[in-house]
Formats: sequence, structure tokens, C-alpha cells
Amino acid sequence: MSQASVSYLWREPMAAKGFRTGVSLHSHTSQSRETLDFVADISKDVAFLQPIIGWAENRAERCSGIRPDYAASFWTPPLTPRLAFDLERMQIENQVNLPGLVSISDHDDISAPLLLRSIPSARHIPVSVEWSVPYENLSAVPNAKPTAFHLGVHNLPSATAAEWIARLNEFTAMDVATRPANLLGEILNELHSLPDVLLLFNHPLWDLYRIGREKHDALANDFLAAHGQCIHALELNGLRDWTENRNVQILAQQWNQIVISGGDRHGIEPNANINLTEATSFTEFVHEVRRQRISHVLFMPQYKQPWKHRILQSTLDAIRDYPHFPEGSQRWDERVFHPDRNGDLQPISALWPDGHPPRYIAALVSMVRLLGRAPVSGGLRLAWNDSSSMRAALAQQDA
Repeated sequence: MSQASVSYLWREPMAAKGFRTGVSLHSHTSQSRETLDFVADISKDVAFLQPIIGWAENRAERCSGIRPDYAASFWTPPLTPRLAFDLERMQIENQVNLPGLVSISDHDDISAPLLLRSIPSARHIPVSVEWSVPYENLSAVPNAKPTAFHLGVHNLPSATAAEWIARLNEFTAMDVATRPANLLGEILNELHSLPDVLLLFNHPLWDLYRIGREKHDALANDFLAAHGQCIHALELNGLRDWTENRNVQILAQQWNQIVISGGDRHGIEPNANINLTEATSFTEFVHEVRRQRISHVLFMPQYKQPWKHRILQSTLDAIRDYPHFPEGSQRWDERVFHPDRNGDLQPISALWPDGHPPRYIAALVSMVRLLGRAPVSGGLRLAWNDSSSMRAALAQQDA
């Protein structure tokens, strides 16, 4: 029989009492390649930026001969693996006074945990990844565009982790027309057969690829119908809003699943939720979730802040400069990559004529950064206050 709970540290300051360890799941490092879609998203959410960003794109093409191509570009989060690991571990130790276990899961890449294993304090970190899984089923959901789900694959066997990531990425890159229909099921069943591996459905109700909420939800249910026996828990995501996470809890109940934490940190704010456990190692924690069906999710105080404000702050983290960080992670333009005239990916700092962004780019970045400063930030926080959604979600949980 499963045993799951969801608590909130600001409502229950002693929620961690009686547990032995805190677990941070699903966070990202500078090894993770992130899309530049957030640029377009900002321009849609902040109306006055739309003509400015359009003007900057045209100016960039005139000056450099390179048209901004968001699909071919990416950015990397500011925190190096070591900084990310320390941030997550220290939050658990300082906020709930428990030893911390950290599982970093970058997008389709396991470099961070492998690098961290050379550090004594992190030598037992699990080898984990957030796997991008293309998915469609036109017979179940007609006229739906192809989408992808993100699965947290935690604690891969060290000896075969490199082989596994190559295999997972090969699947992701396959053309849907030539991909064997049963291949996804075979891979998931093999992962499920490894007793120490934890398979999580990350942010299952986030329509990340914008195919339409109804179609996305239908495909998520279709995925669980086909492969739910291999999924060990559904994620309550620390960067998604109250309403969506409440609906994930309902979805979990419908499919006899338990819920689990996943902060999805990309910036410098630590994960907004963790798991509390009786386990003292990550493998023990996996067994607790898989065999005993136990999961205790604890939301941290930052989750109480307005959701849009937190998304903005995470976005601003991506375009801030950090002079005290290691070389290559200090400036925002060292962490953004774009094809040069030959189509080769380069840090955009290497594309500037004198090594520094043109004045109009610097001015645009400064304007966006202004959104994070008082009094603008405080005004946006009030405008975006979603306390009514928070109260509704908590009331539903308490009912």
C-alpha cells in the first residue's frame, strides 16, 4: 500500500522531524543545453518588449550578417556542477537540518554527475539525466502535433551509464517515420528491470511544446496507459504553478501513482521542493519509492512566491553576470551559443566584433534586467500575486 504526503515548510516548520535525509531531485547545471524559447516567451508576456526584440533581431542581422536562430541556439545555466551540488545540499542542511542527497539531471547529458564524482563530498552522487522522449499517437489523439515528454532517469548503473545515455539520445534523435513502434516500451522495460533505477514522469501536465492543453493531456494519459507500469512516480514540479501541480496529484490518483518532488532549478534559486526520507543513501531512497511506494514531498518557502515572479527571476538568472564564478560561466554571453556564419556553434561572446556585446544588445539586456529591480520587481510581484490559486490548492489538499 502506498504512503505519500505533501507538506509546506511555511505551514509546518517541523515537517522534517523524524526523517533522516532530504533529497533534491531534478536540477540543472552548466552542462545542460537549454532552448532559447524563453526570449520569445518574454516578448509575449511583456508587451513593450515585442517591438524592441524584433528591432534587435533586425539590427543584429544587418550588423553581423547572422539572423538570430533560436531553434539552432541554446544557453547553459549559470551554475557549474560543483556550485549546483553545493547549493542543493546546503539548502537541505540549512533549512531542514538534515543531511542532503542530490540527484542532478541535466537535459540528455550525464557529464555533471560524472564530473562531481571526483569530489570527495559528491563521490556517491547518482548518475542521472532528464531524458527527452518524443511521443505521438495519432490513433489515440488525432491531429496532434508530435510532442515530447521529459523523464527523470535517476541512478543509472555506473558501469553502463555511458552506454545508456548514448542509447537514450539515439532514440531521441530518431525520425519518427523510421522508429520501431515498440522501441520505447522496450527501453522503458529494460530500465524498469534495473532495481536501483528510478523512473519519474517530470512535469507531466506541462504543455511544453505547445500542442494544446487538451491534446497534451490526452497524450500524457495515453503514455501512462501504455507505459505507466514502468513509471515509479509523477513529479510535482517546483517551477510549475499551484493549479498544475494540483492536477498532477489528481492524475496520479487516477493512475494509482504516487507523487514525488522535482525542483527543476535552472538559475541560482535552490529547488523549491525536496523529498523527506528514512533512507540514508540514494539507492535506499529508490527502494523506498519503488518497493514501499513511499514519498514525502516538502515544498520550500520560495514556492509560496508568485509563480510568474519566480519564472522571471529564473530567466533573469540566465542573463546576469557572475564575476566570482569560474571562467566561462561569468558573463551571460559566454553561456549563450549560436551558429556563426559557417554554421558552427560558438559562444556569442566570440561573435562580437570587439569581444563585447554591441550597445543596442547591452541596452536590451539592461532593460530586461530592470524587471528584476525595485520598484519594478515589487510592482510585478503584486500584479502577479497568485495567492488565490495557492489557497484553493491548499484547501483542496486539506479537504
